[in-house]
Amino acid sequence: MTLYFTGTGNSLYAAKMLDSEYVSIPQILNRNNLEFKADKIGVVCPIYGHEMPSMVKEFLHKAIFHTEYLYVVLTYGNRHANAVELAEKALGDAGKRADYITTLLMVDNFLPAFNMEEQTKLDKGVEQQLSGIKADIDAQKREYQKVTCEDRMAHKGYLARVQQQPETVWADFDFTEDCIGCGICTKVCPAGCIHMENQRAVRTGENCQACYACVHACPKAAIKMKSIMGFQEKNPKARYRNEHIVLSEIIAANNQTENQ
Repeated sequence: MTLYFTGTGNSLYAAKMLDSEYVSIPQILNRNNLEFKADKIGVVCPIYGHEMPSMVKEFLHKAIFHTEYLYVVLTYGNRHANAVELAEKALGDAGKRADYITTLLMVDNFLPAFNMEEQTKLDKGVEQQLSGIKADIDAQKREYQKVTCEDRMAHKGYLARVQQQPETVWADFDFTEDCIGCGICTKVCPAGCIHMENQRAVRTGENCQACYACVHACPKAAIKMKSIMGFQEKNPKARYRNEHIVLSEIIAANNQTENQ
């Protein structure tokens, strides 16, 4: 069993490749019973600022795992820094310890820093990485990916850059007049912080995970990123979804509209 969080499909694709049984964390987070039993249990999610999304951390606190082998795979697009150690700490704070933690390099969906057209042309060896990770998990390898001093310094540098910024700095975007009221953004938001008013999308921002699912899924590119710490969108017309994942899968993973 693999439990996953996804914004643009990368972690969902990884979860599908690693296990035949994969469950969306946003869709089960508020259930009364979060007790899971399996020979192997995995958590697959992206890292934002080198850390697990807050929703995943919340899930780890609530969940009870009955397993002989717990693994964590962290997807990222540019620099993982000391994400493995940060994930280990998040697990420890939740009273848990993984047997295996590693990272998986995929397309980076951070629009203010990367042009999606260029990103999708890069060969990051995803299939080869997944093959190796799956072999490790199947063999129940007990190992954490090595973290270097350079990795730790990268995270310290990141913290120094953001310490004077508001908590919402990474989720600063506008819903523009190009909105056609299709409602897709409301269905791909794992936090349910977008709703429709008078056939237009309205965002509360409450509990936003900064996953950019809404930004990337908008068919009219009507959600525009603001300048974030000096970063401007590299290509406002280019958006991304993992090539192996269809929109209906993102909706099925994240849709909270029935709970609003």
